[in-house]
Amino acid sequence: MAMNDYRMNEYRSYPTIIDAPREETTSLLAKVLGITAVGFIITAFGVVTAPAWGTLPGMILVFGLVFGISFARKANPALGLALFFGLSYFMGWEIGPLIQRYIHAYGSSLVFNAAATTGAGMAVMGCISYLFNINYRRVAGVGMAALLLLIIAGIASMFFHFLTPDAYSWLTLGVFTLLTVGDFARIRAGGNGASAVSLALSIYLDAINIFLAVLQLMGGRRSRD
Repeated sequence: MAMNDYRMNEYRSYPTIIDAPREETTSLLAKVLGITAVGFIITAFGVVTAPAWGTLPGMILVFGLVFGISFARKANPALGLALFFGLSYFMGWEIGPLIQRYIHAYGSSLVFNAAATTGAGMAVMGCISYLFNINYRRVAGVGMAALLLLIIAGIASMFFHFLTPDAYSWLTLGVFTLLTVGDFARIRAGGNGASAVSLALSIYLDAINIFLAVLQLMGGRRSRD
């Protein structure tokens, strides 16, 4: 299962002390969640309209749009937001054929349950990040190192087959749980200078990868029943 996290090209700098005013962080969180929610609605439309051959073009376009957002986020925030919504649509192309295969094999209820589980898990991780004083610089650093190792292991497993799809999905869940906690904690700290669009992109990519991992695990369990 291909991962859809393209943030390794970004430089991350996290302060350790959380000292942002509560009103500031609440406003930033509301903006990030609002942008992310609209992004998921657009992704759902992209999934519905995705052609059977859409995975590779979608992946290429998503990758390019991530770089576009990185360049536009400060110079032109409105353009960055538009690019994020474009990315959300073409992410639907990238994952649409896979989701359609799951629907044909197991029914739409499986996809709905995976999405609901992902949403509940993201909510829990957000609450943890806001309830506890987390050294999220360390969490984010460990998460990014683990992501790099996971990518290397996934590529190696394509040749040596030492990881089952379920094992890879559990590892993906672990890695993106760390990244999600770090991203929510960063928002709690005021974003460290990042725009709402950049933070929404991070949360969005976290959720997409968690959703795909949960979908794989639920589909694998259903196939064994």
